[in-house]
This record gives sequence, C-alpha cells and structure tokens, in this order.
Amino acid sequence: MTLIASSDEAVIREGSKVKLHFSLIIESGEEIDSTRSGKPASLTIGDGNLLPGFEEVLIGLKKGDADQVLIPAADAFGERNKDNLRLMTKDQFEGEKLGASLEEGLIVSFDGPGGELPGVIVRVLENNVEVDFNHPLSGRDILFDFSILAVDNP
Repeated sequence: MTLIASSDEAVIREGSKVKLHFSLIIESGEEIDSTRSGKPASLTIGDGNLLPGFEEVLIGLKKGDADQVLIPAADAFGERNKDNLRLMTKDQFEGEKLGASLEEGLIVSFDGPGGELPGVIVRVLENNVEVDFNHPLSGRDILFDFSILAVDNP
C-alpha cells in the first residue's frame, strides 16, 4: 500500500470512532457506493458495521490520510459459493401474481433463520426457479477509496 497523504493525529485502532468519506468501486470502474457527495460515514472500528477486510486497511492510519486500496473478494464480500444457488419449486413463491412474473434478475425476499434473506432469480424453468443467495458483490475485488476526516480514540 502506498499512502497518498498523512498527518500527525490519533492513530486508528480497535474501538476508534472514525469519520470518513469513501467510495466502493468494482473492476469495471463503476462506483457502487459512495459518501463523497453527501454526509460522511461514521463508525467504530470493531463494532461489526464495516467488513473486517475494510477495517484492516484503516488500522494505523490517521486523520487526513487518504488512499485507494484494492480489497480482494475474499476479504471484501466473500467468494461466490455454489452452495448458495438453490433450485426451488415455483409454488414456494408467495402470491399467484408473483409466480406469473418471475424473471431473471428479480430480487425476492424469503424468511430466513436470522430474518429476511434476499435472493436473485438467475433462471426460470418450467416448474422451478434457480435463486442465488450469494451477496451480489461476492466474488468481486473492490477498490476502497477513502479519506479519513476524524479519529477519536476512547
């Protein structure tokens, strides 16, 4: 990692409250999430609101630091898991109208053990539907572009 900018302030560590602007960019160059045109993100390192692969990049940095770091898929949203592709019968989808409009790319929601579980329809067959329960960004490296605005250590 080559640091673009740095300053002499409190260093980010476990428990640090951090305010930052960030963008998440996929390999095509498409920006999929950003705070740059709005309110900065605020988080506490280690509270589970930021994936560990992104937190690790921030540890040891300070207010004023800015960089772009490529986070490998395994450390970002995980690798794709073929076991997360499920073949379901059409009658498992609620509502007759939904059954008639099932199409590839449609996001559907199911009740799961931990709450709502979204899935993306990848194929519609005569009696079945193939649903992908992988995170939509799984299997993709993510460019994490960030600027640290504030660091507060307890």
